Amino acid sequence: MPVSVFEIFKPGIGPSSSHTMGPMVAAARFLNGLRGGAERIPGAGEVASVRVSLHGSLAFTGKGHASDRAVVLGLLGQRPETLDPDAAEGLIDGLRQTRTLHPEGLPSLGFDLDTDLLFDYGPALPLHANGMIFRAFDRAGNPFLTTTYYSVGGGFVQTEAELVAAREGPAQPGGEALPHPFRSAREMLAMGEAAGLSIAAMTRANESARGVRDLDARLDALSATMNACIDRGLSQEGILPGGLKVKRRAKAIQAALRAETGNRPAPHVANEWMSVYAMAVNEENAAGGRVVTAPTNGAAGTVPAVLRYWLDHCDGVTEARRRDFLLTAAAIGGIIKTNASISGAEVGCQGEVGSASAMAAAGLCAAMGGSNAQIENAAEIALEHHLGMTCDPAGGLVQVPCIERNALGAIKAVSAAALALRGNGTHFMPLDNCIKVMLETGRDMNTKYKETSTGGIAVNLPEC
Repeated sequence: MPVSVFEIFKPGIGPSSSHTMGPMVAAARFLNGLRGGAERIPGAGEVASVRVSLHGSLAFTGKGHASDRAVVLGLLGQRPETLDPDAAEGLIDGLRQTRTLHPEGLPSLGFDLDTDLLFDYGPALPLHANGMIFRAFDRAGNPFLTTTYYSVGGGFVQTEAELVAAREGPAQPGGEALPHPFRSAREMLAMGEAAGLSIAAMTRANESARGVRDLDARLDALSATMNACIDRGLSQEGILPGGLKVKRRAKAIQAALRAETGNRPAPHVANEWMSVYAMAVNEENAAGGRVVTAPTNGAAGTVPAVLRYWLDHCDGVTEARRRDFLLTAAAIGGIIKTNASISGAEVGCQGEVGSASAMAAAGLCAAMGGSNAQIENAAEIALEHHLGMTCDPAGGLVQVPCIERNALGAIKAVSAAALALRGNGTHFMPLDNCIKVMLETGRDMNTKYKETSTGGIAVNLPEC
């Protein structure tokens, strides 16, 4: 598989992997380019200032997704995996007063938040809806270095050259030789059959070939972070930031479910528990808290909710199967990212919650003893029934309909796994074909339904 488990699943901060984590990562990469002597414009003097412009979806929904704050924090040396959300505002206020960056290994750089960070509402950049241009200038105002970055979903960032190269024929990261280098579901099934290995076992071998050490400990840390996010979300109350006045509901719903334990449970109570787990994560994400991309922030609740449901409400739970859940889910996420997209700005929410639901269905099917064919079937069922789903967040915030959408994605994932486990893996539509349809549907989808907040739910809001 061309994508590592720890690229599909990685700790970060909300509310968006594409719009928050991506710009923060891009800013850090640009500073590293300045430090590393990236090819500068001939004749430029010493670098003295920086300017950034956000384009396409990053402009249209950047305020709601905190893209401007993410760029600033990245230029201030912060990283998504280590940022203290409580300290962020103080750092930004300090820059607002001084208008000066002090990056390690570079001279002081001028940066005025009011004039050097531009939201460009014109046409998107040519290669992806989430584009940004970083420019550095010398003391005379002459161009020093210009780099275009694209935030392609899940916190992944590519330069213009990298994105073109990936589309022409993606190479394996680092050029490593993997024992099971499947890029499609068809190849995954064929390699598994030839080697007599499960999808989880092949993914484990691939991670070992990448030089990943302490694989089980790292998988356990991911599970722990996912569960900690659920637990924090279930402990919080109040109104989510952003102006929509969306109330956190997960804590109250959990309390109601626990209070009903002594009564005859409703037949749909399992769905309610999955929903409350997913909502807890996505309420945390909407508040700018720490989540795990799965495969994105906007879809971060679906996989943890299904995993937690299995851990807390099902039989046959073991540590080995819990790890197999994550390894299998990551394999499916990698196939989708390689052959289509996990970016809502590129293909709509079918690429985010749809992909997450497919990953969760595959993971649960594996944890419950499903064969490779049944796992592929489960992923296909879940993805197929998200096809055409738009990304039209109200106010550019990852709240409405995103929070509830993760809950329904979790429910669909469990249903898909259950259906697949009732069969032998034989089915009509291969996962690869379904992924192709998702990509084609996303390309045909009107731009106003792809994370621009110019159509759909985003503009059909109550008048009072």
